[in-house]
Amino acid sequence: MTDLNALMIFAKVVEAKSFSEAARRLAMPVSTVSRRVADLEEEFGTRLLVRSTRSVRLTESGTKVIQQARSLAEINDALDRVKANRRAERSETLRLSAPPSISDTVLAPLVTAFQLAFPDIGVKVFISGRIGDAFAEGVDLEVKIGPRRDTELVRQPLISYRHQIVASPDYLRGAKPVLAPRDLLGHPLLAFAFPSIESTWTLTEISGCGKETLRFRPQLAIGDYAGLTSIMLAGGGIGDLPPVVQPDLMRDGRLVEVLPAWTLPVFDLSLVHPPTRTPSQPMRAFKDFAASMVPKLFPDLPI
Repeated sequence: MTDLNALMIFAKVVEAKSFSEAARRLAMPVSTVSRRVADLEEEFGTRLLVRSTRSVRLTESGTKVIQQARSLAEINDALDRVKANRRAERSETLRLSAPPSISDTVLAPLVTAFQLAFPDIGVKVFISGRIGDAFAEGVDLEVKIGPRRDTELVRQPLISYRHQIVASPDYLRGAKPVLAPRDLLGHPLLAFAFPSIESTWTLTEISGCGKETLRFRPQLAIGDYAGLTSIMLAGGGIGDLPPVVQPDLMRDGRLVEVLPAWTLPVFDLSLVHPPTRTPSQPMRAFKDFAASMVPKLFPDLPI
């Protein structure tokens, strides 16, 4: 079988009209280029090039061979360009936006594992709790928490869960018992900050027999779940908490669920991007990786 590499080297020599110039373009020693062409001539049993001190020219046999060699060289160059483009695409920087409440429990392990699996893809993460158009600021993917209302966005679901109404055991031991949703109004209630000064909890009985909406002015509202958990751990009251925020607090019993027979609405954690944004290779890789890994981070979510 004809040595295809030797054919490509032969084509480069003819193109450069010089063994030394071809060697420079191929980043090979001149001796290697000369030997590979000589091997090719031996294989064909005829001279392909007439060599002189200043240049080379094709023999009659070489003229017949060069067309095939040039086609092969063109194909090889095209493949090299494809590989170069793929390497450039893989080395792109992926820009993510995420809320602060999940930066340590979701984003940190996810991004760390992703970069181990895809070391050529750089990642920039923008942690922001403000409401705005992250995509107008150059973000590729946004980690979105909430109900699936913004249907205009392309969405990759990751996990679903419901918030839990929780408090510290120490607080509950010294407080009035909470037997029904309305009993919550007799306690200091803590809430994640919203634009309105009034907060709302809609609770549904697990049996499906009852549903109740509580509107209240929280004792404390703060736009940071880490801050809320600190206050609840200190016995400051009752609040709602996503199970993806410091899940060890519930596992260790440092916070316990209040009214476990009543549930809050289900929320979704998703990756989103506008439909006008054609996903790049890094975006596709991250979406697939996150869809596989995030459920493994939280195998026992309340739904």
